[in-house]
Amino acid sequence: MINWIRLLAVMTKEFIHIRRDPLTLAIILGIPIIQLTLFGYAVNTNVDHIPTVVCDLSNSSEARLFVERLESTSYFEVVGYVGSFAEAREEIDHERAKVAVLFKGDYSRNVKRGSAQIGVMVDASDPLLASSALSASAQVGLSMNIEVVGEQLSAAGGSTTPFDVRVRALYNPDLRSANYIVPGLIGVILTMTMVLVTAAAIVRERETGALEALITTPVSKAELMIGKIIPYVIVGFIQMTLVLLIAMYVFSIPLRGSFVELYAVGFVFIVASLGVGMVISTIAKTQIQAMQMSFFFFLPNILLSGFMFPVSSMPWIIQNLAHALPLTYFLVILRGILLKGSALADLWQFVWPLTLFAPVIVTIGILRFSKKLS
Repeated sequence: MINWIRLLAVMTKEFIHIRRDPLTLAIILGIPIIQLTLFGYAVNTNVDHIPTVVCDLSNSSEARLFVERLESTSYFEVVGYVGSFAEAREEIDHERAKVAVLFKGDYSRNVKRGSAQIGVMVDASDPLLASSALSASAQVGLSMNIEVVGEQLSAAGGSTTPFDVRVRALYNPDLRSANYIVPGLIGVILTMTMVLVTAAAIVRERETGALEALITTPVSKAELMIGKIIPYVIVGFIQMTLVLLIAMYVFSIPLRGSFVELYAVGFVFIVASLGVGMVISTIAKTQIQAMQMSFFFFLPNILLSGFMFPVSSMPWIIQNLAHALPLTYFLVILRGILLKGSALADLWQFVWPLTLFAPVIVTIGILRFSKKLS
């Protein structure tokens, strides 16, 4: 049975510790702001202005028209012209260009015959860049083909649009990568700070002897651990508020769902992250070990949670591992509330595992802590 007076005493003591260490508090609140602002701009899956060289052996207006169409897509930026295919390859080899567009000497004549070929060499050491370049160049070629066929059909009296395909992009019509990345960063940053600060804070008290002094008091283990994490729940809410404000007002991320539901699920996720930190603190003997274990936990969260890569594209064994991470569920819920305006009832299949994870991991931390000091 929890004694609320003793619990409040532990919470008060923890708030005093936080107040007496303003540098740590400034780091907890300041670093997320810097990280979100920096990574929000830096992590961008929208590839554009790819350095491109052109080798036009035909020196024709038809080739120049194709190059103009490429540049108009904003995917390509022509940085130079070369006189041979070998020189174009050399530009890519020496990292002066990522794409080379090649026209043979008979290109203009073949255009009129209806059988012209255009070569596109791409540096595929960066698969994302290569995929964007190949897709954009193929799309330009397809668009010009449609124009030519349309002109021919129009001259023959036929319809120039035999197919009318209309595509509607939901929730992110401009396909901004920030709309996907920034909400993910919010979850990643909360995970990093909450896990690390809890693990380090508890281990630090063990190293200084302050924790053993608390054990001699009537405070129970549950009151001690819960009392220590509640102040960091409040800090987590402040941190979450700051990064959400930056997301909405700096990166123009919409908030289409319920503000209350967003903070409700945020509370559960913060408690889950603090619980992970509690468990780490019961294993680590020193603050260095706590930091190392925390960073060991961060990497799977970044790679497997769906922050950057879809979980559905991973092998089923890895998917099962991803579904053991609270961040995997939080990111789906966070993006759903922010971008789609989803309610928690619509996302219940992701809400209940996260809601279950939080009390379970906190209980494990309390039980391990009791066992450790018995």
